[in-house]
Amino acid sequence: MLIFNCTEAASKFFSRVHKGKTITPVDHQPSSSTVEEDERRDSAEQWLVHAIIVQRKHVLFVIHIQTRYCMIFADAKKADVESFIQRFTNRWIYGLMRHALQHDVLQWVNDEPMMERFEESNRQYMLYRRRHRGAQKHIDDIAWLFEDCAAEWGTLPPDEIAADRFDAQMNDTLRISKGRKDYFSPNEEMMVHWLRAYCGLDEPGIQTARDRSKEVKREIRELESRLHSG
Repeated sequence: MLIFNCTEAASKFFSRVHKGKTITPVDHQPSSSTVEEDERRDSAEQWLVHAIIVQRKHVLFVIHIQTRYCMIFADAKKADVESFIQRFTNRWIYGLMRHALQHDVLQWVNDEPMMERFEESNRQYMLYRRRHRGAQKHIDDIAWLFEDCAAEWGTLPPDEIAADRFDAQMNDTLRISKGRKDYFSPNEEMMVHWLRAYCGLDEPGIQTARDRSKEVKREIRELESRLHSG
């Protein structure tokens, strides 16, 4: 199941007013008051969603609480949950496949069983009015950078490919979170999470894929360094 924990701003974004009455798909009183209580009980995909307005348009920031993998949805349609879910799912899969292709990880991905597992696990979704302090801090950092970039560009990302490019830059930024001793890459952590949850890979296989990804990343950095120095 997909669980979208919504900030107050995101809750308002997904809600609408009809004849003076607020209609919302967001549950304001979930059975668990914190994400951590849910995590102890089940394996749902927990995301935090925040909404801001940039250049007079709604922008959603969605971050995976476990891995801090983030996606940005510019010019989002207010109170249209179905449109958001479709856009979210497509971007998530596209971003992961792009990263796997660029880092030689596709050899561990079997498309058909993977998508069957993904669709079975994430057919249902819930929206809760619930906060997460650590993930919110990362969203605030990303939102600040996004606003700065949008001002420099003079526009929001014009399509999903441009938005995915910004996602990739943010997810390649090393982060730190409570309970972790070292900095980590959201791109790498989400790749590992995906291989474990949806590709049926065992821990030795996951470590092999992680090592290969890091090796390719080093090769890319070395090539870029040589090109710049030349």
